[in-house]
Amino acid sequence: MKILLTGGAGFIGSSLVEMTVAQGWDVTVLDALTYAGHVENLESIPQSPGRWNLIEADLRDAARVAQIIQDGKFDAVLNLAAESHVDRSITGPSAFIETNILGVFNLLRSSLDYWKSLDESAQKKFRYLQVSTDEVYGSLGPTGKFSETTPMAPNSPYSASKASGDLLTRAWFHTYGLPTITTNCSNNYGPRQFPEKLIPHMIHCALTDRPLPVYGDGANVRDWIHVKDHCQGILLALEKGKPGETYCFGGDAERDNLKVVRAICEILDRHAPKKNGKKHSDSIQFVTDRPGHDRRYAIDDSRAMKELGFRRNFQFESGLEDTVLWYLNHGAWREAVLKSKAQKGKVG
Repeated sequence: MKILLTGGAGFIGSSLVEMTVAQGWDVTVLDALTYAGHVENLESIPQSPGRWNLIEADLRDAARVAQIIQDGKFDAVLNLAAESHVDRSITGPSAFIETNILGVFNLLRSSLDYWKSLDESAQKKFRYLQVSTDEVYGSLGPTGKFSETTPMAPNSPYSASKASGDLLTRAWFHTYGLPTITTNCSNNYGPRQFPEKLIPHMIHCALTDRPLPVYGDGANVRDWIHVKDHCQGILLALEKGKPGETYCFGGDAERDNLKVVRAICEILDRHAPKKNGKKHSDSIQFVTDRPGHDRRYAIDDSRAMKELGFRRNFQFESGLEDTVLWYLNHGAWREAVLKSKAQKGKVG
């Protein structure tokens, strides 16, 4: 296939580029290269058997987006571009509204114009896929799981902006007939995640001998899915999913935040022990909780398993250890992405 993959220089996007190129696909990456998108994420991906190229562009630039889609002659558009950090959305929501809502609108409008220009067989083949998050569903109590039928109830500017993009995607299918598919997933982990999300942030803090900040009481629960399992789900949705439908992907790995941080500390104690003889967990510090912090997320992905054949290949404990080891073995990557973003005023 020939695809446009927005946000392809980011954490999940670069893993998807790697996977699709390995399958022989022709991938055009559109990325604004903001704080979470790095050319370093793509540099190790070979140009065979498929190939990839990078276009630096912003979804907010409607004319540029339209031109890229018209010129590209793509079989599918996969939108992974997003402002994605909850904390940043609380202190600076404007960028989230502009990218996650207006940017999605620009992408949908341009995709529709392009789709209308295709012949009937190409129209049937074309797909627009919107990659989203379980956070659009709000917060769960101690029991139950989110599914494709869960009503949206976002609680942060980030999740509200993502829910808006999901609803626009739904509307473009029902109003205009654009063959869209939406996916919602639980928390991703794995290589190349920018060190502001929980797992890479804790690893970075530990390796630089800083306190390990845990919000509130640390009892907020998340379901963790390895990025490669998530990307496999995305491709299954693209190839087998029904236009107009939504598919959820989870990791079947619910853990509270404190347990995850302690697990990271135990791995680091084995592979990168502190020089002063203390344990890494001694550096855990509880800090003031995030405003509106959702208590629990969990995904029921039985529909994706039944209809798409989705299966997970990673167990959380072994996947987490592999992830920690990746960061330990890629210190140059950490330094490069943090330095480049600090120079742009993106990292405090």
